[in-house]
Amino acid sequence: MPAILTGQGSVSSPLSFDIPTTSANKPAMRILVLFAHPRFRQSVVQKAMLAAISGLEQVTVRDLYAEYPSFMIDAAREQEMLLTHDLIVLQHPFYWYSSPAIIKEWLDIALEEGWAYGNGGNKLHGKFLLNAVSTGGPQDAYHSKGRNRFRIAALLAPFDQSAYLCGMGWLQPFVIHSGRKLDPATLSGRAEQYRDLIAGLRDGRLDPLKHLAEGYALPAGFVAARKVREHAS
Repeated sequence: MPAILTGQGSVSSPLSFDIPTTSANKPAMRILVLFAHPRFRQSVVQKAMLAAISGLEQVTVRDLYAEYPSFMIDAAREQEMLLTHDLIVLQHPFYWYSSPAIIKEWLDIALEEGWAYGNGGNKLHGKFLLNAVSTGGPQDAYHSKGRNRFRIAALLAPFDQSAYLCGMGWLQPFVIHSGRKLDPATLSGRAEQYRDLIAGLRDGRLDPLKHLAEGYALPAGFVAARKVREHAS
């Protein structure tokens, strides 16, 4: 839920910012999807999700394993991409309660101190981060009494904190559970829901501040950056 700045430098109660509406030539949000699947040919769910958003205008999709087969991430190139987008989507299967290895490598290399966080590191302030994941297990496995003991959002806490450290808003993760066990019609429907989410955020039909992860407190850097943008517009 949207929140206001508190003395701890985060947000915890209702706040609103002007979210720009779309026009014929300018989307409300420019979206960068960083896709990572080391065994794409074997994928079922992620392949369906990727197909659903492919071809969307003003949505840039990049396959990190195809871009960097040797894991040699180009920090300057990635930072340039980040600067020209408003919402960063990390789309990946849920491997060992986290992401495939290349996403960790990308975070380590692209989000440099002094650029993404730390002294002078304000380049991502006011932007948003979203995890779009697929799991092999059912939804009821992800809670305190389930087989995996934790909710998905809790297991994604490192991304929550990374977004916070970088002055970003972290959105409610989009999750498709039990992907390989879904019948084709159900999987197609969930993939279309993913497409609708991405397109809605792009067009401004969905307010990202109303899609923050449950309990997420906006960092002070995010709030300050949004106020600066409002005053400049």
